[in-house]
Amino acid sequence: MRRPLCAALLAACASLAACGDKNLPPKAGQALVSVNGEEITAMQLNEELQRANVPPAQHDVISRQLLAGLIDRQLLQNEATKQKLDRDPKVVQAIERARALIVAQAYMQHKIGAVDKPRAADISSYYAGNPNFFANRKQFDMKQLVIETKDLTEAARRAADKAKTLDEMAIWFDANKVKYLRTQASRTTSDLAPDMSARLKRMTPGQLFVVKEGPRSMLMTITEVKDNPASLELAAPQIELFLMNKRAKELADAELKRLRAVAKIDYLNKDMALAAAPADAQIAVPVAAPGDAATARGVAGLK
Repeated sequence: MRRPLCAALLAACASLAACGDKNLPPKAGQALVSVNGEEITAMQLNEELQRANVPPAQHDVISRQLLAGLIDRQLLQNEATKQKLDRDPKVVQAIERARALIVAQAYMQHKIGAVDKPRAADISSYYAGNPNFFANRKQFDMKQLVIETKDLTEAARRAADKAKTLDEMAIWFDANKVKYLRTQASRTTSDLAPDMSARLKRMTPGQLFVVKEGPRSMLMTITEVKDNPASLELAAPQIELFLMNKRAKELADAELKRLRAVAKIDYLNKDMALAAAPADAQIAVPVAAPGDAATARGVAGLK
């Protein structure tokens, strides 16, 4: 166990008067606290620290908070067990699903292993092949009115077609008692799908357009378009992660294809046979994308 983590665990133990010799690091299975007879161990706390990706400098403080969370979780689990909620069919099904996903992910990680980092030439090639994401990247500064999509009625659309400014639409919304929020946003061609980027490039500043995003919709106008290039040096780390992620997915897809080829799969409900083509299995592969994942359209999130 790494020294910063041991120090955090020792501090947590001291705060609960549950440690022995403070000069010795706690063993992985060492109990830190007992909750109605159920022990919470150093291994459990270590797992929480790893999942939270806590920086070493914050281990001492965060470990106490995470330990408090483990205590709360144990209290809730104990009460749920007393009320036999762990036997509820929906709970049992959720547990089985989580177990299946964890085991499947463990197999995939074991099978694929660590994905090799791409060569510098591969990174440079991707950079050069996607100028809209990098060298020729544009930034769109926009103003917008955000409303609920249910309020984007036919009447609202007709009003938007006639309106020349967002202020005119705000007056219409006020008159029709439609709630809205004024905001500003900036997007670059590396953040947007290629078809959206092409659409925005064709627009003139001040032109009104509508974007729907699930339960909310935005009436927007572009206030300024400016160059915002990303150098190869800046883009390289994101491109590297994207290419590693892409390679990991290719390996995972190939393994699933192999398993399907050798498996005997009988559709007992013939109506479901249309689903024979494999969809995304939602099984994590060894390389995780940072923050908002870079997708097939390119690498997003570069500042």
